[in-house]
Amino acid sequence: MVMSLFHSVSDLIGHTPLLQLHKLDTGPCSLFLKLENQNPGGSIKDRVALSMINEAERQGKLAPGGTIIEATAGNTGLGLALIAAQKNYRLILVVPDKMSREKIFHLRALGATVLLTRSDVNKGHPAYYQDYARRLADETPGAFYIDQFNNDANPLAHATSTAPELYQQLEGDIDAIVVGVGSGGTLGGLQAWFAEHSPKTEFILADPAGSILADQVDTGRYGETGSWLVEGIGEDFIPPLARLEGVHTAYRVSDREAFHTARQLLQVEGVLAGSSTGTLLSAALRYCRAQSRPKRVVTFACDSGNKYLSKMFNDDWMRQQGLIARPEQGDLSDFIALRHDEGATVTAAPDDTLAAVFTRMRLYDISQLPVLEDGRVVGIVDEWDLIRHVQGDRQRFSLPVSEAMSRHVETLDKRAPESELQAILDRGLVAVIADNTRFLGLVTRSDVLTAWRNRVAQ
Repeated sequence: MVMSLFHSVSDLIGHTPLLQLHKLDTGPCSLFLKLENQNPGGSIKDRVALSMINEAERQGKLAPGGTIIEATAGNTGLGLALIAAQKNYRLILVVPDKMSREKIFHLRALGATVLLTRSDVNKGHPAYYQDYARRLADETPGAFYIDQFNNDANPLAHATSTAPELYQQLEGDIDAIVVGVGSGGTLGGLQAWFAEHSPKTEFILADPAGSILADQVDTGRYGETGSWLVEGIGEDFIPPLARLEGVHTAYRVSDREAFHTARQLLQVEGVLAGSSTGTLLSAALRYCRAQSRPKRVVTFACDSGNKYLSKMFNDDWMRQQGLIARPEQGDLSDFIALRHDEGATVTAAPDDTLAAVFTRMRLYDISQLPVLEDGRVVGIVDEWDLIRHVQGDRQRFSLPVSEAMSRHVETLDKRAPESELQAILDRGLVAVIADNTRFLGLVTRSDVLTAWRNRVAQ
């Protein structure tokens, strides 16, 4: 086997493999997934980032050692951070606060400055990520606002690389391509190239439920924007690069469907891909199953699922969002977010040190732990207990948990009335739920609120 030698990580961008899916129900169609998650930055946006920076250099908009500013939902930022680090540019990114922690950690590890802003406001609000980024660029001397939403080098990346790659990989025989729209560059660039080289190829829009883009395709009008958890696609305005007028079929995909489809893709096809991929694949499968004759259909693994391990690939997070649910038992165990019998409860032993407990709290982002001895809860230890017993003396972290824990434990049998649970929470305490003497889990005020919200959602 001949192995290629590369001299820069930027040389690894593009030429991604194409996988035919065989284990999902694709109706009469053949469905192909272009693995853009194989790019070095982990997403299709690597192509865009490289194209935009190269064009800015060519046009003299970026000087050596200059500062790039951008608004991004994550993946464009990762691509820009990858290239900026290689070319010694400073990068400042404004991102909505629904972005996954993995993306933020990845961006900062690459040296980018990440500024979080609100994800619950629309275009025109000063905290809206694009308005914020543009204002910041105006206020920063010598900064270049790269502006993926209005940068012609964005669709150019797909017209010059993604489109001809696809065409070559499938020997020119492509009936439909299913895409999502964030900045609109993928759709605009692919459409421009295929209009010239394969005008028969149809474009299908996959849109998160709550986005306005599907409405625009279906009716030519749109109303109020909703909300969605999928990252990277869906908008509250019409991106000028998108060329939506060339799209005649659109599918609205709920968060629930998108996340479940992405999880299924991993389980049955072995592809770890992100939330936008789940949206695109859901729409592609719906389109394929609706056909009466065989067609060759393409969609994208837009980014890697390793950026969503704490979110859609985390059962606890999915349950907290009401996207998966355990069968209801009709008792207090329904309020437990982290079940001990599922191995989800983080616990301490009486002889654990306070240092070990504190490490555990930080690792799992929790503020209190039940203390178990022989499977029985003998105490609760929380951050306040640590503060009281350490008192600024580092050496006291070596104390055992048994010296710091509260031995007053409010325990309820799972069959107790809900009013008894509320009475405990009213006193600012946490409730231990048991089945006879068997520990099931803790219930906090937050757990109750989450359970109530999810009951409404279901």
